[in-house]
This record gives sequence, structure tokens and C-alpha cells, in this order.
Amino acid sequence: MSLPPILTDTEQVAALAERLQAQTVIAVDLEADSMHNYQEKVCLLQFSIPSETVLVDPLAGAELDPLKRVLADPAVRKIFHAADYDIRCLARDFDIEINGLFDTMISSQFLGEEKFGLADVLRKYFDVELDKQYQRADWSKRPLSEGMIRYAAEDTCHLHQLVEILEQKLFEKGRHAWVLEEFRLLEKVRFAVHEGPLFLRFKGAGTLDPRQLAALENLLQWRDDEARRRDCPLYKVLGNKSLLHLAKLKPTSMKKLQEVDGLSPRLIDRYGGKLLLQISNALDLPESELPNYPRKERRIKDPQADKRLQRLKDWRKKVAAELELDPGVLINNALLEELARKQPRSEQDFGNIAGLKTWQKAELGEGILRTLSD
Repeated sequence: MSLPPILTDTEQVAALAERLQAQTVIAVDLEADSMHNYQEKVCLLQFSIPSETVLVDPLAGAELDPLKRVLADPAVRKIFHAADYDIRCLARDFDIEINGLFDTMISSQFLGEEKFGLADVLRKYFDVELDKQYQRADWSKRPLSEGMIRYAAEDTCHLHQLVEILEQKLFEKGRHAWVLEEFRLLEKVRFAVHEGPLFLRFKGAGTLDPRQLAALENLLQWRDDEARRRDCPLYKVLGNKSLLHLAKLKPTSMKKLQEVDGLSPRLIDRYGGKLLLQISNALDLPESELPNYPRKERRIKDPQADKRLQRLKDWRKKVAAELELDPGVLINNALLEELARKQPRSEQDFGNIAGLKTWQKAELGEGILRTLSD
């Protein structure tokens, strides 16, 4: 296969947008640099129509505004595999909206595929082997190697054929409407905008007392500044496990730092003084200035609701086995808990269950009501 062209200026992108607008279906993917830089960004986009594959390089100065209209046009189907991250990135980086989505990963999940990663699906249906060495490549580096360019093209060039196979299977199983609803919901996902202390987004922070929490917040702020300065991901400065252990132990000397999980002599030599400074500042805070972790109001334990939840899980397991689906794809635990707690007694009551989808009400509603009434 010859190498696809890489578009590097806005005029070329505008011409591509015109060609794409004339299509009924286009395949789309992107590559980002989340493993390599402080602020991840879209580094490359791939577009395939039946006759060609084209790459677009936004890092070379190509403006993507000409693509907004076609990507937002629901009359042009956009095929992605695992679109969630891509949709969020395109909206954040370029204010690009995706409508007319068809996601081949979601389709594979709703067909009961045990392995639904792109490499697994392409191997199964087309005997194509993707070179996994490029999955964690630094896509912000230029020039792109020939291997990276070929890998990027492989991500989209088979998707048209794949859709034909998967869509036929979905129709045969009566699940086509199910995935269409999933796609419409997925089109609306966006990255959350976080405000407030960093510890609110840190797993394990809720286990800390106020003084430890102050130490953790100082350490998180320091790590964020250091990662920004070095232009690298947070984990390449210091891992979460080490930060949590530091906050719990609150070491006050270089010797004590040696007791922290994952803190190597090299890291202590490089960052020891700065880490101790952050902890010392937290230890000096007056009690009145210490942070508290916000606690949700504890839900009153309801033994009857627990019994209903278990019945729902048993019912879900049986139905999922009959449909050859993963139980979590059929209906997730959070929805089962809500159903068990609110105990709807009629289809009209399903309106009180946030997140229950139309296809779930139609396909599972009768079984849910029957199980809850037992």
C-alpha cells in the first residue's frame, strides 16, 4: 500500500472538506500525545473514503475549520472505532462537533464480541495485523516515520468494509436501533471542566485526615507545576501511589523519604527538597485553614432494596447469557441500583430513572418490572 498524502495547510484541508461533503460515509480517527506531553492535543487526523485515505496534520499549521460543517452534518455518516475520546478531543481542541456517528467498537460490544479493540476486530474479519508499537508512539514528533504513517492509515481504511459486516449482524439480531441510540448519546460527550482543589479528582484522597489532605494538595500543585514546566504527563514526574503515601506519612527528613513507596534514590535526589518543602508548608498551616474532603450524605441502608438489587443482578445475568452479551453492556450496576431503590411499578415510572435508555425500556422493561414485583 502506498503512503497516504499528509495535508499540511488550510487550503488543502478546505479542498478535502469539499470532497468529504460529497460522500455519504467517511471513516475518521485521530492520534494524540497523551502519553508524552503535559497538555494532550490532537496531533493527526485520518479520513478514509472508499477510494482513498488522507491524513491531516494540524501541528503543521493546517486549520481544521473547513472540516466543521461536514463533521457536524448528520447526513454524512462518520465511522469511528471507540469514538468517546476522539469526540471529546475534537470538541476541546477545535470546537468540532460530530453528528451522524457510527461506532464500530460499540457495535462489536452489542454483538457480544469478547474482544472489541480495533486490532482484534481487524484481525478477526480481515486478517489484518496492526503494529502495536505505534499505539504509545509520540505523535507530536515530526517528521512522522513511514511506519507511523502506515499505522495511522490502517486505523481507518478498513472501517467501511467493517461497518457493512457489523451493521448486517446488528439488523439480524434486532439490535440496530439499540446502537443508534448509543451513538446519538455518545455524540454529546465532552471533557468535564474541573474547578476547586486538585485532591477532589485524586483517588484515595477521601481516606486522608485534614492535615494529610493539605499535604496532598500541596504535592499535587507542585507536581502539576513541574509537569507543566517539563511539558510531560503528570505520572512522569511522580506517580499517584507515591504522592498518596507521601501525604499519609508526611516525612520531614531525607531519611524518612526513603520509606515512601516508589520513591527511588534518583527521585529523592532530584525532588527530595521540594517534596519536603510542600509537606512542611502543610504542617505549618493553622487548623482553621486545613481543607476537608466533602462527604456525600450517606444513604440509609435499605435491606429490602439490597434484596431487590440482587434479584435484578441475577435476572440481568440470565438475560445477558441468553443474548450473549456482557451484563454491563446490557444495563450497568448504577442503573440497577437506581431501579432497586426507586422500585418502579409501571412503564410510566421509568421516567423517574435517569439514564435508562429508550431501547432498554423497550427490551428490558417488562423483565425489570416483573423482577421488582417478585
